[in-house]
Amino acid sequence: MRLSALYRYPLKSAMGETLQQIGLDKLGLEGDRRWMLVDEASGRFLTQRAVARMSQLSALWNDQGGLTLSAPGYATLEVPLPDVDSPLRGVTIWQDTLRVPDAGDEAGAWVSEFIGKPTRLVQVPQERARTTAAGYGKDDDQVAFADGFPLLLIGQASLEDLSYRVGRPLEMLRFRPNLVIEGSEAFAEDNWKRVRIGDVEFRVVKPCARCILTTIDPQTGERSADREPLATLQKYRAREEGAMFGQNLVNDSNGRLQVGMSVTVLE
Repeated sequence: MRLSALYRYPLKSAMGETLQQIGLDKLGLEGDRRWMLVDEASGRFLTQRAVARMSQLSALWNDQGGLTLSAPGYATLEVPLPDVDSPLRGVTIWQDTLRVPDAGDEAGAWVSEFIGKPTRLVQVPQERARTTAAGYGKDDDQVAFADGFPLLLIGQASLEDLSYRVGRPLEMLRFRPNLVIEGSEAFAEDNWKRVRIGDVEFRVVKPCARCILTTIDPQTGERSADREPLATLQKYRAREEGAMFGQNLVNDSNGRLQVGMSVTVLE
């Protein structure tokens, strides 16, 4: 088996970046989901679930930790990493509340115009990151602005199985994985507990319950009228928690990943 693709999402629920190599830190892939949009009044996080056009928002990570924001019809904006004196904003993501640096008024005006209502852009440094969901992993496992865990892995054969059942090819980016594995059987990842990619070991902590976001075409931002592929997933991958597709991971060390690296199942 080998690592066949790497994806990073610097801004939660915006477009992904396709990578050939990337480093890891305590929060997963360097720069992955360290930024987020929130409703200015409530501090509640915004995603494609409610704002489908976020699929057309590009947010590229730079080496200093800042973002380059762009979208069709909008001028590009360079957003620097907030400094240590930047004001903090209270935000809510799922059941977690935290205070994180705000990116400032220029960025706030840009994202407000794009979203169509008062919105702020925020960033999470490692020292302000959340802990992962209770009952999974270790007490000191942390996550940035991903839904629950630092990394998501999907087997290429699992996508091919789902595409066959739906009756049309599906884009991997609908499911927003970080790591794609080639050479395993469909849904083999359901039974993995620990894997090694290159020199880095990962714990498989929880299957990923999928939502309406999977029905959004990542190229156009439009929802599929037939609710696919979620409808099919609910027929053959349903559990009490939802329709499962992919596995959440935690990395046990830092290091670097590169497309083509061998993947070994340790347990």
